[in-house]
Amino acid sequence: MTLPELGIIEGFYGPLWSWPERTRLMEALAPEGYRFYLYAPKADPYLRRQWDSPHPDQELAALTQFARRCQQLGVRFGIGLSPFEIFNRFDDAARTALAAKLKLLDRLGIQDLAILFDDMRNTTEALALTQADIVHWVAERSRAERLLVCPSYYSDDGVLDRVFGPRPANYLEDLGAALDPAIQVFWTGEEVCSREISPGHLARVARQLKRPPFLWDNYPVNDGDRMSRHLHLRGFTGRPAGNAPFLAGHGINPALQPTLSQIPARTLAASYRDGPDYQYGAAFRSAARAALGDNLAMQIQQDLLLLEDSGLSRLSAEKISELLARYQCFDHPAAREVVAWLSGRYQVTDEMVQTQ
Repeated sequence: MTLPELGIIEGFYGPLWSWPERTRLMEALAPEGYRFYLYAPKADPYLRRQWDSPHPDQELAALTQFARRCQQLGVRFGIGLSPFEIFNRFDDAARTALAAKLKLLDRLGIQDLAILFDDMRNTTEALALTQADIVHWVAERSRAERLLVCPSYYSDDGVLDRVFGPRPANYLEDLGAALDPAIQVFWTGEEVCSREISPGHLARVARQLKRPPFLWDNYPVNDGDRMSRHLHLRGFTGRPAGNAPFLAGHGINPALQPTLSQIPARTLAASYRDGPDYQYGAAFRSAARAALGDNLAMQIQQDLLLLEDSGLSRLSAEKISELLARYQCFDHPAAREVVAWLSGRYQVTDEMVQTQ
């Protein structure tokens, strides 16, 4: 089977990864067929709440170095910029600030630029047309090879309407008609965190957008107060290989744990390669061994019901102590991630989500 363009979209809420963690993840996944990395963490204030301020010099240097490493691996590097609620007031001051930001991003040598309008409240009329105008304005001023956009309503899920206000009638159709056909559009599926994504659904969205959607897959991401209490480790399901012809690309929003994210990420590549022969349990076991080594992979497999299904809320203090002692015996970054999770260091609060 043919793989669609696979990649990582670092787009979660919660604690930031380190640059070595990002590098190790892509060094592991590039050989599996992952070909792009979009840097867009919600906790980076210079991409979202303080988007009109430049990154400090040290962070710019790290971004530049990581971009070069991605290119050495044959991986496209891009930035996801979330100019917070700019569509509500795209005036001269906003244009001046955005132009300055685009020049800075050009100096990083990015290949992909995504303008992200997700998780913001709308107070403007003609939302789709306004957002299309902003993206076209950006396209005229950016040297990025590829431009992508995340709509305000990036899923059928009604939770977006409840939290950010009702979506305008014909929003997707209007956005698709207004956007240049060369601009890709992100979509997460029937839900924000979709349990299944089917060719029929993707074909319907493609008709609305007048282009195949670029899938922003919110698995194995585990941000938010509830989800961060669970480790998402199992192999991908509900993403048949038959989706490939209906997609412009398939990016996954990883878990808060970068090393452990390798496990489901490897299974996604296997699901496309194996097609109807894919078995998610066997793919999990193979991916875990490749990412963790035999002994730690076996331990994770034995504890899967506790780590993924029960989660921290349903583990007793005695069981947490037992698990801590168990994983502290392993000298491996994935084991240290389990220890940190058991210790509550990956907990994402509602305040983080509301302020990042």
